[in-house]
Amino acid sequence: LMSGVMIKMGIYGLLRILPFLGPPSAWWGAVLLLVGALSGVAGVSHALVQHDLKRLLAYSSVENIGIIAMGVGMGLLGQHYGNTAVATLGYAGALLHTLNHGLFKGLLFQAAGSVLHGSGARHIDALGGLYRRMPQTGIAFLVGAVAICGLPPLNGFVSEWLIYWGAFRGGTTLPTAGAVAVLVILPALALIGGLATACFVKAFAVVFLGEPRSPHALNAHEASPAMHAPMLAGSVICLAIGLWPAGVVALASPAAAGLGGESLPSDLGPLFSISLLAAGLGALVSLLAMLRARLLKSRPVGTAATWGCGYAHPTPRMQYTANSFADPVFAPFAMALHIRTHGEVPVEIFPAEAHFERHVGDVAGERILVPAWRRLLKLAYRLRVIQHGNIQIYLVYILVTLVLLVLWQSFGSMRP
Repeated sequence: LMSGVMIKMGIYGLLRILPFLGPPSAWWGAVLLLVGALSGVAGVSHALVQHDLKRLLAYSSVENIGIIAMGVGMGLLGQHYGNTAVATLGYAGALLHTLNHGLFKGLLFQAAGSVLHGSGARHIDALGGLYRRMPQTGIAFLVGAVAICGLPPLNGFVSEWLIYWGAFRGGTTLPTAGAVAVLVILPALALIGGLATACFVKAFAVVFLGEPRSPHALNAHEASPAMHAPMLAGSVICLAIGLWPAGVVALASPAAAGLGGESLPSDLGPLFSISLLAAGLGALVSLLAMLRARLLKSRPVGTAATWGCGYAHPTPRMQYTANSFADPVFAPFAMALHIRTHGEVPVEIFPAEAHFERHVGDVAGERILVPAWRRLLKLAYRLRVIQHGNIQIYLVYILVTLVLLVLWQSFGSMRP
């Protein structure tokens, strides 16, 4: 989470200093497009195979930072080629997605915290059936999941739609080199959106649907009203932006215009169409819910076990796990990820024991960041030799430092 915040701050700082860097280069835009596309696909691919609910959400932040980077890259390319409409759409999409990501990712982390508080577990395969025990948390997580997948009628769709719109516009109005670079956004966003949908369908289904897989899930309880209030507020804001995208786009328009060189294009009719579509979809769902309630009002409603697939005594262990759910989608990306497997395969007709586990490591963290941090700690440990705990020696350090500073200043003042 902190890494995502730091990256957001870096992107915000980049947007603030762009006006002072002179004419933007096409290389900057192309590099940001490529880095954003790779970050988006890599982030959502890692999120897809996570077992820890909060770790899944953290990796999905990498995905959304990639989407923001693609918007900024498109803005730079539009500026380089003098196409202010494409530049403004790119910057507007990046700024709005930064806002939207803070909203729906905050909502998802709050729901994940509620799950941890109510069940005492955040391992996805140890949960299940929480919707019947934590319905309000389940609804909040579902709203955040739909938003982060970029589906209407929620806020994630609005910012991604602006980036799509800018990419289509750039593909038809920019020169060939710029058009080819911008059109990379279309398959990248489509792939990221599809993988994100599979990822959060897995997360919601395995955590909230089915039967409890452990005593943690079986004994889970709903969170307190103090925890429900921020989740409700986040859900309402995500829905409000999705239902009235023109309002939030108008708020971002001055900032995007200051970076891109002109106001957003005047043909914002699709924004109002989105509002009408979202309102119609909401009305249809409400009508069907009321019709269902009316039809069931005079009929007895009971619960019973579903078909057990031929098993006489099905158990919660026979449900889909997070791994088995994601495996068909994950398979094409297996070669690009750091996968570790261990287990004991059955070798007899009636094996006494068999198990299999698969874990996906973080290549950047495990092979670059963690070894570099360990080397830095070893170096810092070696420097402890200068810490004697003797005040006289520390005074000598201060004296030597002052002498060196005086000599450095003296030699500096003697230069012509």
